[in-house]
Amino acid sequence: MARALFTRKPESSMHGSGQAHSKGRLLVFNCHEAWIYQLTSLDYDLDIVVGLPGRHTLGWDHHVRPLPTGARILTHQEALASPLEYSCLICHNPSDLLDIKYRKEPRILVLHLPVEARLVEEHSKLTAQEATDLLHHYVKITRTHVVAVSSLKGRSWGFSEDIIPFGIDPDEYLPYQGDLPQGLRISNFTSRRRRFLNWDFHEQAFGDLPVTLIGHNPDLDTLGPSKDWEHLKRLLQCHRFYIHTADPVLEDGYNMATVEAMAAGLPVLGNSHPSSIIEHGINGFVSNDPIELRSYAQRLLQDQALAIRLGEAAQQTVRQRFSLPAFKWSFEKAIITAKNKHAVRKQPRALIQDLPITKQRRATKQQEYQ
Repeated sequence: MARALFTRKPESSMHGSGQAHSKGRLLVFNCHEAWIYQLTSLDYDLDIVVGLPGRHTLGWDHHVRPLPTGARILTHQEALASPLEYSCLICHNPSDLLDIKYRKEPRILVLHLPVEARLVEEHSKLTAQEATDLLHHYVKITRTHVVAVSSLKGRSWGFSEDIIPFGIDPDEYLPYQGDLPQGLRISNFTSRRRRFLNWDFHEQAFGDLPVTLIGHNPDLDTLGPSKDWEHLKRLLQCHRFYIHTADPVLEDGYNMATVEAMAAGLPVLGNSHPSSIIEHGINGFVSNDPIELRSYAQRLLQDQALAIRLGEAAQQTVRQRFSLPAFKWSFEKAIITAKNKHAVRKQPRALIQDLPITKQRRATKQQEYQ
C-alpha cells in the first residue's frame, strides 16, 4: 500500500489480543498483508495499525493472508495511546513516521517504491533529488533506520546499505499441477496503475489469451480477489504460468506476488527488465517484443510438462534468493541496528512539524501495491 508523503490519517478500536514472545512486540503500520505476514517468522508479536485511508478495507485483508497468530489490531489513536514499550516501530512511508513522531521507540522505514514511483503516484512537483534530500534529512533527525525491499528501491532513494528481499517458503504452497491452461496475474487497482505495470505491453502480449486477473479491481470484469490464502494457493496450483510486466523506472522486474507464484511452482513471463529474476528459458520467458512473448505463452499453454519443468527452477530461485530464514535474520539484524541508532543522542531531537518537508502536499490519490 502506498500512501501520500505526510498525509495524516483518521483515528478511531483495538480488537483481539496477543501472546508475548521472548523478544517483545512490534508496532507495524498495515501496508500490504503479504509483506507483513513475513514478520511472523520473527520472534516478536505484532500490533498492526489499521483504519488507514486509501485502503479498500479498513481492517486486515483476509483475502491475502490470515491475521498472524498473536497479532492485535489497533487504530492509529490506540497505537499512540498504547502503554506498551515496543521493541521497534515499523513504518512504510514518511506519513507513518509522522503519525508516530511522539512515541519514543526505535523505528524502521521500509521502502516499497522507488522515489520516481512515489512522485508519480502523488502528482508531486518535487524532483527526485529534492524528495530524496528531504527524506534523508527527515530520517536523520528521527534516527530512523531505513531498509528497502529491493536494490532498485533502495538505490533510488540513496539507501543501499540494508536491502531485505522478500522471504517466502515454497513448502507452504500446494504441489504445483498447472492443469488449467490459463495464465495468472495478481494486481490491485490495475486501471490506476497502468504505467507502473506496463499494462499496454501486457495487453499487447496477452490480450487475446486466457488470463485470470486476481485482485481488487472494481472497475474491471475480473474474478475479483481470492477468497482467502488457501483459495489463492489453489489458484496458484492450477494455473499454467504467471505474468509480471513493469516499467523499469517505476517498479522492479518482480514483486511479492511474482515471488509467491514462483514459490508455488509457476514459470513467469514478462518484459525484459534490469532487475528481473527470470532466466529466459530456465524459470520462465522474457522479451520486449509482445508478439514473441505471446508465442512463449502459447507454447506453455500447449505444454504442461514444460511449465512444470520451468516452475521447478522457479521454486529453486526462490529458495536461493528469497528464503524465509534469510529474511528473518536480516530483519532481526535491522531491528538491532534501529535500536543502536535510537540510542545515539548527539543533539536534541527536532519536532517533525518544523521540517520544510511537511509543507508538501498531504492529500493525494491512494493506490494499492501488490
